[in-house]
Amino acid sequence: MLAVLWLLQEHAAGAEEGFASPFEVNFGLFFWTWVVFAILLVALWKLAWPGILKATQDREARIKAQLGEAEKLNADAKAALAEGQKMQADARAQAQSLLAEAKAAVEKERAGAVDKIRHEQEAVVERARRDIAAERDKAISELRREAVDLALGAAAKVIGQRLDTEADKKIVLDYLAKVETH
Repeated sequence: MLAVLWLLQEHAAGAEEGFASPFEVNFGLFFWTWVVFAILLVALWKLAWPGILKATQDREARIKAQLGEAEKLNADAKAALAEGQKMQADARAQAQSLLAEAKAAVEKERAGAVDKIRHEQEAVVERARRDIAAERDKAISELRREAVDLALGAAAKVIGQRLDTEADKKIVLDYLAKVETH
């Protein structure tokens, strides 16, 4: 340090003599500049360089750790996205199967209703046929009775007396039965 002060004093003394030309070489100044540069270089090398190097290495390690964490988070995000897409596809498939089941249930219910209505219609038709047959038999029976009464009335007029006994009715009914079978 003393040398630096001495150099400054010499420079001040030289400045009093006049300004030096920029093309003039002062070997003393040149020598002491290199000495000061070497001292500063060694001091920085010993004192500042390890701190700078450590800070740079720490920063590099932090960046590597952050990159590793970012890659891990990216992989997790991709896995979550794939899982979400799989869950969406599963939900879509489940919804389609529920829709198909509902359609099948509706079709089954419709077929059951159609069968029930068909059976009810057949029952109504059968009941109507029985009612018609019963009415027909009743009408035929009524016609026979009327025919018997008319035949007896006509025979009574022809004979001139009244025929109303059960034996007379039986004769007419037997005759009508023979006519129906022929």
